[in-house]
Amino acid sequence: MGRGGTGGPVEGYDVIGSDDHKVGHVVAVEGDLLIVEGGMLRKMRHAIPKAFTYAYAEERIVRLSIAKELVDDSPKLENGTVDRRAVAQHYGLAEGYEDPETKGYGELTPDDPARSAEQDELRTGVEPTPERRARIRDGESEAGLRGRPIIPPDPHDPV
Repeated sequence: MGRGGTGGPVEGYDVIGSDDHKVGHVVAVEGDLLIVEGGMLRKMRHAIPKAFTYAYAEERIVRLSIAKELVDDSPKLENGTVDRRAVAQHYGLAEGYEDPETKGYGELTPDDPARSAEQDELRTGVEPTPERRARIRDGESEAGLRGRPIIPPDPHDPV
């Protein structure tokens, strides 16, 4: 099966969500957004960022990495106009936020997606990997200083 990105002409392609439900069909491409029309009686148009799409030219379909329900809950096009900021915010893309929670001060909230694995290690009490590497590089290891094994006293031996 031939695969291609969504950079080429995809107008008319059916759009299928990650849950295998049909979302609609592509009616236009506006920059980095696909405009998809769906619905049986009341036709609605939604904008979907290309970051969540992949086109299959031979089958004339676009598959999404998100479920149909997320698209259905997204901002609808009003009079054919796309509110790019509202769309980006709905899908959790950075361009949807004018003032991120970190505010450039490096202070992170616990649910901030910008939290790194190193920060999570510190929060849970695990020694961060860079610090562990530095300690090993300086000659220390889990076995002890300079590679000498440390044998803990046997708790069964009388003192």
